[in-house]
Amino acid sequence: MDVVVLGYRNCIGSAFLGASDLLTMGLRMLAKPTKPLPFEVVTASFSGEPFQDGNGRRLEVAKGLESIKSCGAIIVPGYICDGTNRLDLSPEIGAVAAWLRHQHALGATVCASCNGVFVLGQAGLLDRRRCTTTWWRHDDLKGHYPRAQVVWGASLIEDNRIVTAGGPLSWIDLSLRVIRSLCGDDAAKKAADFTVVDTTPSTQTVYIPPGHLAASNQFLLEAERVIRQAGDAPLTARQLAVALNSSERTLHRRLKEVSGETPKSFIDRVRFEKARTLLETTGHSIKELAQTSGYADQTSFRRAFLRYSGMTPGTYRTWIKARSGGAQKSP
Repeated sequence: MDVVVLGYRNCIGSAFLGASDLLTMGLRMLAKPTKPLPFEVVTASFSGEPFQDGNGRRLEVAKGLESIKSCGAIIVPGYICDGTNRLDLSPEIGAVAAWLRHQHALGATVCASCNGVFVLGQAGLLDRRRCTTTWWRHDDLKGHYPRAQVVWGASLIEDNRIVTAGGPLSWIDLSLRVIRSLCGDDAAKKAADFTVVDTTPSTQTVYIPPGHLAASNQFLLEAERVIRQAGDAPLTARQLAVALNSSERTLHRRLKEVSGETPKSFIDRVRFEKARTLLETTGHSIKELAQTSGYADQTSFRRAFLRYSGMTPGTYRTWIKARSGGAQKSP
C-alpha cells in the first residue's frame, strides 16, 4: 500500500519534504523483521518530472501520477501565495484534481494542509463535507467553494476519508493521522514519540486575533459588540436576536452562513476571546475572569476555555507568558 506525498509547482517545499521524511521515519520505527512494511512512501508529481517549489527550489520525485493506479492515502501540501492568494488553476492542477477525485473513489484517504485544501476544492472533494483551512483563508475557502461546510478555527477535520488541516506546518498532523488510519493508534503514538511531535493537534483558536472573523462582516461586528457590552450578564440566543432586531431563526441562519456556528457557540467563542485577552494582559484570578467574561461560574468558564483553546486557563497563561518572553501586565 502506497502513501503518496504530492508535489506541485509553488507548493511549500518543507511541507512536501517534511511529510515524506516524517512518514519514512515513522515507517522505519514500525518496521518488523518478520512482517512486510505496512505501507510505502512515494513522492510524486503530475508528470513524474522534478518540480519547482514556491521558493524556486528544484525537487525530485519518484513517480508520476499516471503510474500510480491506486494508493492508501495522499498528502497534498499547501502552496506559497503570489500576493493574490489564488490557487494557480493551470491544466496541471486540473489533472491533479481529477486524479485525486478518482483515487478517493477507489478508497484512498485524501489529506491536505493549509491552503492545499483549495486543491481538494477543485477536485469537488469538499462538497457537502466538513473541512477546515488555515484561519486567514477561511473566508476565501467559503467563497470559492460554497458547497463546502467550512468550520471556523478547527485544526484538523476528517469527513469520509477527506482530511483537512490548518496552518503551513499541519502536514505533521496529517502524517500522523495517515499512520493512525493505516496502522492504528499505537503506531501513531510510537511514530510521534520517535519524531518528538504531538499526536493531538491543538486548535487554531489561540493564534487567531480576537475579532478577526467579524472584521469583514457588519452583522458579526454588531453581534460581537452586543455580547461584549453585556459584560458579566447572562445572554441567551433570544436576547442576542432581539438586540440585533432579528428573529432567532434569522440569527441562527446568518451565523451558520458566515461562521458556521450556532448562536450559543458564537456567544461562547466571543466570551472566550474576551477571557483570553484578559488572561494575556492582566493578572486577574480565574474567578474574576469568569465573572468578567460572563460565565455563570468557574467550572463553566474552565470547560469553555478548554474547549476553545485546548488548554486550561492556567496552562494558557503560562504558555502565553513563555511565548512573550515572560512579560505580563499587572492588574
